[in-house]
Amino acid sequence: MLLPHLNERQQRLALATEARLLGHGGVRAVADAAGVSATTVRRGVDELDSGEQPLPVGRSRRAGGGRKRVNDYDAALVASLLSLVEPDERGDPMSPLRWTTKSLRNLADELTRQGHPVSAPTVGRLLRENGFSLQGTAKTLEGEQHPDRDAQFGYINEQVKAHQAAGEPVISVDAKKKEQLGQLPAAGREWRPKGDPVQVEDHSFFTGPQMALAVPYGVYDLTADSGWVSVGVDHDTSAFAVASIRRWWQARGSADYPSAKRLLITADAGGSNSYRYRLWKAELAAFAADSGLTITVCHFPPGTSKWNKIEHRLFSQITMNWRGRPLTSHQVVVATIASTRTRTGLRVQAELDTGNYPTGIAVTREQLRRLPVQAHAVHAAWNYTITPTADTTSGPGSMLRTEDRARAREHALSVLADPRLTGMSTTELAHLVELLASAQAAQAAQRCYEQRGGPRRRASGAGSRGLLSDADRVLITVVYQRQVCSQYVLSDLLGVNANSIGQAIAETRQLLTEHGHTIHPAPLRFATAAALTEFVASGQEAHPRSRLPDLLSDPALTGMSRDELAAMAERVGHIQQARNERHRHRRRGGERLPGARGGVFRQKITNPERVLATVLYQRKLCSQDTLADLFHISRRAIGDIVRELAPILAQVGYTAVPAGQRFRTAAALLDSVTYDDAATTRPT
Repeated sequence: MLLPHLNERQQRLALATEARLLGHGGVRAVADAAGVSATTVRRGVDELDSGEQPLPVGRSRRAGGGRKRVNDYDAALVASLLSLVEPDERGDPMSPLRWTTKSLRNLADELTRQGHPVSAPTVGRLLRENGFSLQGTAKTLEGEQHPDRDAQFGYINEQVKAHQAAGEPVISVDAKKKEQLGQLPAAGREWRPKGDPVQVEDHSFFTGPQMALAVPYGVYDLTADSGWVSVGVDHDTSAFAVASIRRWWQARGSADYPSAKRLLITADAGGSNSYRYRLWKAELAAFAADSGLTITVCHFPPGTSKWNKIEHRLFSQITMNWRGRPLTSHQVVVATIASTRTRTGLRVQAELDTGNYPTGIAVTREQLRRLPVQAHAVHAAWNYTITPTADTTSGPGSMLRTEDRARAREHALSVLADPRLTGMSTTELAHLVELLASAQAAQAAQRCYEQRGGPRRRASGAGSRGLLSDADRVLITVVYQRQVCSQYVLSDLLGVNANSIGQAIAETRQLLTEHGHTIHPAPLRFATAAALTEFVASGQEAHPRSRLPDLLSDPALTGMSRDELAAMAERVGHIQQARNERHRHRRRGGERLPGARGGVFRQKITNPERVLATVLYQRKLCSQDTLADLFHISRRAIGDIVRELAPILAQVGYTAVPAGQRFRTAAALLDSVTYDDAATTRPT
């Protein structure tokens, strides 16, 4: 009954006391009764007979007692252990644990393999004794710093102080990480009844086709210590960012600052509020015109977004507020954000924004030039002011509001659908659209599958709709393949990014080829969106530029009949095509990849026109500048054409006979042409 309550030494001494009382044979009798060895009892008797003083409280053995530590009789153990756990640049570069998790068990196994048998707890003790501890990574390296980094921080601080001293609003804006909605795992823990955790999916891709996204964009008022978050359901674009700022101003800002004339926005350098995005500045200009505010924007240098106040005064509090809680719907996200509070007085409002914010919207250089943006003297790219004085809705190419931009795009598509540009009637174009509809749907599904890397996660039809419908993609491809204008002209006309235009043309062109539909070039050429729009509005049957090759092919100018010129252009075309293909093959280093564009818009003038221009120049009828004016291309392009075709013309046996007259201007050359049709006007 007594022994279980005693430690090792106390048990030994108690058994020795009983053995001494029994006298001779007591050691064996007590050992048998207690179930211990006789040696243990005999050692206790010796300790009682020695008369030693009791041990300090808490000790069972004297100092130096027990088995010695493993590193006492294995002097190389610690050195071997340190060679495994020291940083790679100081440790053994050939260590088997260089790319392995250095857990205590892995370290113990490796030391045992090296001839140092040791246990995992002993490895932990040795590491602690040598100054090691479990540590994570520390985010302290900021990489290469911009030379104007500190100066920009100081400038932002001055702007904030000046605006706050004048009672003007100062806000910090940024987009928070997109959140998948559903019964998904959430970081953090929350108090719940023991053994009753919230049941969530073990993988996010099990959410099914109804998965939705929440896109929070925050506005933090530095002076009032209040936040506003718009929860979007579409893309995080510049239009969505400015729409969130507009919502904040209408709901909170105008009430908190009724006499405000200026607004200071601090933002990071990237994302939807990037200082490089034209759309960001265009939308801010429209907001300034609507609100009457003079808006000043100061961007933090690249790589320093963590210094933006919204990061650690608003977003961090929102993250802590929804820790351990699955975000199952947009309503849950809005309610959770709106309930964020701090003891220092932070209050947050949240609102769901169900608007459509498609990507690919383009703002032309001309539209950007018209914006009332004034760069500051200190780092003009990061600091600028937008005034509400200029009209952002009137004038050609200056429709910057979302609704105006959509109406302008619809009008531009109706302009491009003109039969003179497409080469087909409205019925024929509609039939072509219907013919490619199913193939376009399959192509889009395949493209999305490759981008996702697996099956769709959202129901068919969910998500946003692109700027260009399937019918629009067919239309712009037909116009482009007819070489009416370049992709940049289409981009300016439609207000769609040139990359989006190029992708739509490349994909639709492939479908046209698969269906055996050939688009022939048109005689029309337009270098600007304004020229194309003006031609369609004029109602002319043909553009004056389309009559130019026929006029310049006059035998009096070329020195040969039209049939001879056409035959020579055909022979030169074959040789030139072969040369170009060999040149492209060398540049590619092999055959053309499947799906490549293959140079849909290879040149600004056709091959017969190139031959005609070279013939006129070799006959010394005019200069290269005059030819550039006639064909509406640059003088450099004319020079390249002449240098390329002159040896080919010599190869086919053409020898230029100098003309008897030289024209100094394009107008003088055209005036010399005899018009067959009296109603035909001279090209301008």
